[in-house]
Amino acid sequence: MQSFRSEIENPVVEKDILELERKIRLFKEGKIDEERFRSLRLARGVYGQRQLGVQMIRIKLPYGKVTSEQLHRISDVSDEYSRGRLHITTRQDIQIHYVSLDRTPELWAQLEKDDITLREACGNAVRNVTASETAGIDPKEPFDVTPYAHATFQFFLRNPVCQEMGRKFKMSFSATDDDTALSFIHDLGFIAKTKKIGDQEIHGFKVVLAGGLGSQPRHADVMYDFLATDLLIPTIEGVLRVFDRYGERTKRAKARLKFLVKDLGLDGFLNLVDKEKRALAYQSYPIDTTDFENEIVFETSEVPSVTIEDQEAYDLWKSTNVIPQKQDDLFAIGIKVHLGDFYTDKARKLADLIKKYGANELRFTLRQNILIRHVREAFLPFFYTELNKLGFTEAGYNSVFDITACPGTDTCNLGISSSTGISAELERVLKSEYPQYVNNKDITIKISGCMNACGQHNMAHIGFQGMSIKTGNLVAPALQILLGGGVLGDGKGRFADKVIKIPSKRGPESLRVLLNDFKNNQTKNESFLDYYDKQGKTYFYDLLKHLSSTDNLTEDDFVDWGHDRKYVKAIGVGECAGVVIDLVATLLFESEEKIENAELSIQEEKWADSIYHSYASIINTAKALLTVEGAKTNTQASIVANFEEVFVKTNRIVLESSFADFVYAINKNEPSEEFAKNYVKKAKSFYHKVDAYRKLEVEVK
Repeated sequence: MQSFRSEIENPVVEKDILELERKIRLFKEGKIDEERFRSLRLARGVYGQRQLGVQMIRIKLPYGKVTSEQLHRISDVSDEYSRGRLHITTRQDIQIHYVSLDRTPELWAQLEKDDITLREACGNAVRNVTASETAGIDPKEPFDVTPYAHATFQFFLRNPVCQEMGRKFKMSFSATDDDTALSFIHDLGFIAKTKKIGDQEIHGFKVVLAGGLGSQPRHADVMYDFLATDLLIPTIEGVLRVFDRYGERTKRAKARLKFLVKDLGLDGFLNLVDKEKRALAYQSYPIDTTDFENEIVFETSEVPSVTIEDQEAYDLWKSTNVIPQKQDDLFAIGIKVHLGDFYTDKARKLADLIKKYGANELRFTLRQNILIRHVREAFLPFFYTELNKLGFTEAGYNSVFDITACPGTDTCNLGISSSTGISAELERVLKSEYPQYVNNKDITIKISGCMNACGQHNMAHIGFQGMSIKTGNLVAPALQILLGGGVLGDGKGRFADKVIKIPSKRGPESLRVLLNDFKNNQTKNESFLDYYDKQGKTYFYDLLKHLSSTDNLTEDDFVDWGHDRKYVKAIGVGECAGVVIDLVATLLFESEEKIENAELSIQEEKWADSIYHSYASIINTAKALLTVEGAKTNTQASIVANFEEVFVKTNRIVLESSFADFVYAINKNEPSEEFAKNYVKKAKSFYHKVDAYRKLEVEVK
């Protein structure tokens, strides 16, 4: 590959991009272990696809906000490096597919020209910070959570505390008790609250901890009923430090925060968080909100003249897709984006529209849609006309018609059956047979192509999970039907029950059976969840049982939705292979890099950052030797304990104190200049001892 050179003005970003280019080159030369390279590229938003030799790129967009200029830039990049399709994710990101690995540094540099990053969009890091798309405009919100979501994104981006955790970490900010950012399924969820102290109203959050979906969903625990906003950042950092140190690293299926909190207990976990306070750079971190309180400005006040040709369609759209804002005379427009997929030609026209006639802001939503904000009432007919030209006026925004689905077997390595294909068919059934549901926002349908729940199927009222079903020697695509999940509000929710598994081609009929039964038997004003609870899981199993038989499968049952060939179950295909080299040498090489980062942070007077880089180097160095011995390295805490037993107590490595005392000085000292300089000095000394020991062992052998 040709060497790439960036021209980014921000030296930190430029260093990031050039480092990615260098690591790609070293990987292709066989000088970096494949697993370590995989970890690095994932943390730069570069993700392997089901298809060999190409990558999916995830673009990190905090709380889904983009401007016209940014949307143009993303479109240009998609056309140049991909295929012109943009995919909105359930974390308010944008993904583009079929990108060559060699071109990813150049792609990233282009995005950064409009302040768009790939950093930590994937990998074992803090993922995109999500928020209610109506934050800042919701009439029911106590205050705008946007500045706090933004501050969280900024503070933890590139923060050494969360660069190489055992697993990913997800956070959300909900504007109201409706909890539209789904706090109960997040590692940390924040719900806007106010508290009266004397005559003063204090802004803060209800905080919930250690929720998650996946194959073993867990409801988040209440961490605090009220946390003042100036304690937000220190609290998050304390949680991240404990997760980094004690979280599982070997057994991937048990590595999320929810498992650590389950093992330690909430009180045990919070006790460890409390012990980290002394080591934090900030005991209080006030967040400046003034940049988010500017007057809403429009480029023009002249309303273009338009004629509404279909008044009935316009009125329906207005009733389902237009949302009054808390600001007088302003409205938000919801655009229903099927499967979250749209194309760059339409994206550019949309970008021009919000620039000239809106306030130059839209947000991608958690349900894979688009919300245009700050539209003046007089401009609504014009926006309808222009959006209609783009095919963006389909009624049913955030209704039962608005099905959430992951990419499934289209591009994902882990997909078992098609989620996009069945989604399209279910939507067709709803539109043609159940038009009365167009504005029903009380039922949600969500689909995932596997158990990992990227489509959030196990928190839906009606959920479908991609599976396979065997009959004789043949395998057919299947769907597991889940019922009874949902958001209850104020940090509470419920997970759906697994009811029955059926062949995929019977998915549409299962939906008909469920909706018809609900329609025919519900009492007045009875919700779907109340009806489900009243009837019970067994009732619905019996109701759907006739669809589960595999005795009468036809040829069509062996062809998945959206495909024209027989189904083949294929999981975990697509991550490109490379030359596997000495993992221990790679770990030590990375320890050197971490020491360099620690020394650079000292030059920049970032004492806390330097200390954490030094700590990470010590852990990495110890892990290198333990790897040679085949010793347990599944958590940082176990690395400390096992290194003590295997190397220090046996005098194979001689230290001035116990290894635990040496390492854990990090949370027994305030992050001062003196301690930072002393700690990096000791980290370097430890690295040289271990490197010398390893070289001697190699010579002896």
